[in-house]
Amino acid sequence: MYTKCERGVISTAQLTFFSYPSCTSCRKTKKWLRANHISFDERHLFRETPTVAELKRILELTSEGLDEVLATRSEAYKDLQVNIDEMLLSDVIQLLTKEPKLLRRPILIDGEKLVIGHNVDALRNLVSQRLDLKMSM
Repeated sequence: MYTKCERGVISTAQLTFFSYPSCTSCRKTKKWLRANHISFDERHLFRETPTVAELKRILELTSEGLDEVLATRSEAYKDLQVNIDEMLLSDVIQLLTKEPKLLRRPILIDGEKLVIGHNVDALRNLVSQRLDLKMSM
């Protein structure tokens, strides 16, 4: 029941779930989605890294910009040899496509709404809006 969408295009009809199998928050979120019978396109964050276009859309949907998506407590972030705050956004996006470990996880996006991390309230909100959309069609 989990369908695949074209890579590089985030469809408003499909929920894309960027995850990493050993991530506890990802496993909790996946369990919650399945328990609530929500279909999704799961992508391994490190093997099927978000494209530049996907990262741009993710950033457009954040309320806090880069601060919301960066895994600032990760080793990858701590090991950075550059100051992200001094980089151009286009360079940061390129960096994130090359170093996806810099991204918080999981990331769920349907093209219009975004949830980062395991946040049950945000998941409920996303699901209720998706159900409202289905019923109006």
